[in-house]
Amino acid sequence: MQLTLGTEPLAEYLGFELAEAATKLVKEVMLAKPGEQVVVTADTSSDWRVVMATAQAARTAGAVPTVVLYPSAYHAVVEPPDPVAGAVARSQVWIEYAPAYLLHTRAWKEALQQGSRYICLAGMDVTMMVNTLGRVDYPKLLALGETLRRLVEAADAVRITSPAGTDLEARNQGRKVRQSGKLADTPGEPIMLGGQVSWCPVEETISGRLVFDGALWPPAELGILQSPVALTIERGVVVTVEGGRDAETFRRWLESFNDPNMYRLAHYSLGFNPGVTRVTGRIVEDERVFGCVEMGIGSQGAQIRGKTWSAASHTDGIVLNPSIYLDGIPLELEGRYVHPEVVEACRALRVPGY
Repeated sequence: MQLTLGTEPLAEYLGFELAEAATKLVKEVMLAKPGEQVVVTADTSSDWRVVMATAQAARTAGAVPTVVLYPSAYHAVVEPPDPVAGAVARSQVWIEYAPAYLLHTRAWKEALQQGSRYICLAGMDVTMMVNTLGRVDYPKLLALGETLRRLVEAADAVRITSPAGTDLEARNQGRKVRQSGKLADTPGEPIMLGGQVSWCPVEETISGRLVFDGALWPPAELGILQSPVALTIERGVVVTVEGGRDAETFRRWLESFNDPNMYRLAHYSLGFNPGVTRVTGRIVEDERVFGCVEMGIGSQGAQIRGKTWSAASHTDGIVLNPSIYLDGIPLELEGRYVHPEVVEACRALRVPGY
């Protein structure tokens, strides 16, 4: 019997596994407590099975779930309808599934100021939830992330290259590195899906060539790239966009905002969720392709711990098979971690090939 058709799985598809993953998310990652207000936001592009499994898990945990559904936006960082903003501002836990995420919006900032513990799971479907949450040893994933975070934070010079043509250099100069996929243990602190550490080197030191060859979103017309998008970066700012049709689409999208801050490189991120082995077009998943480098452009939040600025939107792109050098010492070579401490952590996580 065929269980899936396109992107709409039947109810039986990974049903038990979905329930397990939703329970892990609510209890072990978001740390929801009895009586807490858990708001689940979704738009009309969200996977409804994931939404309902999460609400059911919250209720089983003794929390009070509220599901808010609203129309899909065309791109991310668009203010939601007022009732959505009101609901998340009064939440203790906020789980977001809308593909056009609310990260960096006024509504998002207000919810954090009110102490909501937020996680961005934009575009998550059943398969993604099972692979990235349910089947992953989360404590050992966090241990791998802590190893990466510590090694990057201890370094000054960072150089990233890739077979597609990336050659980007920067200096950390003491900048802090954050494991964005941590547990939701701090009111008002946003977190992301496990399998990513993020930071921004000193912005004025970032220069070179950045080539996205995996995925890039938004704009809505992109996702999995059909051709590389090559950016020239000078002092942390995109000065040229080159390539084929995808690059032209991206260049026009940036220009459409008439906002200089849309050209600022916002953050570096390392992806390492073993449940993600290839790009899928869902950016939250793509950012965690095991061994990838992800870069953000546009709005920059205070959680990155660099400079902070607002822009009309934000976009993220994926560099596949990177090599990463920290003070000249290789952390990763063409998509495979080689630093002994990282290799040991990968083995503990039972990552294939380590």
